[in-house]
Amino acid sequence: MVALAGCATPAAKEEKSNLLFDGVSFTNWEGDTSYWKIRDGSIFGEVRPEHPLEYNTFLVYTGELPANFELTLEYRISEQGNSGVQYRSQEVPDLRYALKGYQADIDGANTYTGQNYEERGRGFLAKRGESVEFKTGVGPIVLDSLGSQEELRNTIKTNDWNELVIKAAGFRYEHFINGKKMSALLDADTVNRAGTGLLGLQLHVAPQMWVEYRNIRLKPLPAQ
Repeated sequence: MVALAGCATPAAKEEKSNLLFDGVSFTNWEGDTSYWKIRDGSIFGEVRPEHPLEYNTFLVYTGELPANFELTLEYRISEQGNSGVQYRSQEVPDLRYALKGYQADIDGANTYTGQNYEERGRGFLAKRGESVEFKTGVGPIVLDSLGSQEELRNTIKTNDWNELVIKAAGFRYEHFINGKKMSALLDADTVNRAGTGLLGLQLHVAPQMWVEYRNIRLKPLPAQ
């Protein structure tokens, strides 16, 4: 069937409804706009020597989010950059635009990109290349390997756009870069895990860095 001009197909309507960033405004996003800008249809965050950070700051999504979801976006980062996508996270008391919780880690050197790191919490949950179970009071138990560090790192582009996908279903979390699974976590820590929370983009303390995000889309997943 040929779609009539000016009429969106059901797939197009669904895609539009899943967009979290419209490319032109910070609608449903909140953060320190002295660090975050909109540039060429992308969210652009930058730390400069004349405008340093005291602590990691986040651009926080303020719209409604499902508990289970698949988040897809593209990012580009400077070689000295450090960033990440925070999800199922909480605000840090007394620190404006600071979050704690699960993070899909991103860095320009691609040392940590793809891992699951808990900001202001348990630290490394699932390193790149690991399928892990995290139990209460036990810490990470490596269940399987997802590939060698060389293989996974070669999947990530330097000085270019990469696609990041985060799947959060129940307490299972998977991170993908350019279609390659980078880390997997089953969080069985009933004391520290979180089933819901905030989504945010990180700008990390550094002498100088920048990061860009675009095409941010979210698809609800069935309840587990």
